[in-house]
Amino acid sequence: MILDLAAAASGAIQFKDLGLDPVALNLGFFTLKWYSLAYLAGILIGYWYLLKLVEQPGSPMARRHADDMIFYATLGIIIGGRLAYVIFYQPEILRNPIDIFKLWNGGMSFHGGALGVSLGILYMAWKEKLSWLRIHDYVACVVPFGLFFGRLANFVNGELWGKETDVPWAIIFPTGGPFPRHPSQLYEAALEGIVLFLILAFAFWKTRARYKPGMLVGIFVFGYGCFRFAIEYVREADSQLMEFAARTGLHMGQWLCIPMIVGGLYLIVTAKGRRLRVEPVAGTSSVA
Repeated sequence: MILDLAAAASGAIQFKDLGLDPVALNLGFFTLKWYSLAYLAGILIGYWYLLKLVEQPGSPMARRHADDMIFYATLGIIIGGRLAYVIFYQPEILRNPIDIFKLWNGGMSFHGGALGVSLGILYMAWKEKLSWLRIHDYVACVVPFGLFFGRLANFVNGELWGKETDVPWAIIFPTGGPFPRHPSQLYEAALEGIVLFLILAFAFWKTRARYKPGMLVGIFVFGYGCFRFAIEYVREADSQLMEFAARTGLHMGQWLCIPMIVGGLYLIVTAKGRRLRVEPVAGTSSVA
């Protein structure tokens, strides 16, 4: 009743009126959530797009390497994302270590997932004697798919909402109290997913960025860091990190984005110096 009155008074949208349900399929004995489907969609569509990139002349890896990459990336996302969330966002989980494995309860960190994927790339590149930095470039181009679907899943779950606001598109979330809030999940889906994908796609297909090792991954890391840092100003900090945010002046997500912004900018600025003569997959003539 209180939420209905608040929504009517502010003109805000009631989340419950959107008809969204975190559960995509419920068979009683089996429940499938949109969050799980988001990860699956991000990985599968990302794999499809990676194959398109690898087919272009000058690819740093063959089809078989791309197949292996998806395996390592999936492990990196799950292990790195979960461990980073526990360490940086909810360390109390460590009091009962078995809870670390309860992925169905939610709790994943993009920063940790990105680190996990990077470690997977380093291992594969070392094992196959490939250019680890150029593989990063190609993988960076597909990551926005996962970010897009992941943020949409956050919205469907009614979690990770934004701060109180009076904008016309404000939403009253069931777990956010009686106050209209920014749908910050959708802001992130748009910027980290759609906009970042378009920037990387333009750089890959319309410029020679892929022949400058570190350029594409630099664009991704810098772009994500800037977008996430900015959106955190309208996103509510995790409840267990409210005091941390008040004490440091920045959210945990913003602190984790600072090295990404600096590192990404460094990779972009220095990429030209790593410019390579890249040979096509077959033949001897240089393509760049």
